[in-house]
Amino acid sequence: MNIKDMKMIAHLRQDARMPLTKMSKKTHIPVSTLFDRLKANEEGVIKRHTALLDFTKLGYFTRANIVLKVAKEHRNALKEFLQINDSVNSVLRINNGYDFMVEGIFRQVLDMENFIENIEDKFNIEDKKSFFIIEDVKRESFMSDPSLVF
Repeated sequence: MNIKDMKMIAHLRQDARMPLTKMSKKTHIPVSTLFDRLKANEEGVIKRHTALLDFTKLGYFTRANIVLKVAKEHRNALKEFLQINDSVNSVLRINNGYDFMVEGIFRQVLDMENFIENIEDKFNIEDKKSFFIIEDVKRESFMSDPSLVF
């Protein structure tokens, strides 16, 4: 990845909806080059263009990271369940004695408790821990400062 790609990605990380003409003025890279590099990077580096939401403004007041350790024979079934569950924002495979870290988004704490009970009823959960997310201190900002690109 070259400097032009890194500058473009940093600007996209700040604002994925920035018009290429504006990005061209900021980076001094021609629009046609930005367009070509964007299309090339969408095949590999850029997984998806998305929006970061304030879930509380949508009525979801409970966010939590839940770590789960599940019996080996239920791992794949739990993974599939988590991938399609509407309350699950992210699922990560992790280590150090646990199998998955789940970021769940819920309207209230009771909804989260019901979600966890449902998982415990369906799968052989060996251990779990829940961590309520109180505040986003920093989110999705890695590689988002164009001034740090040489």
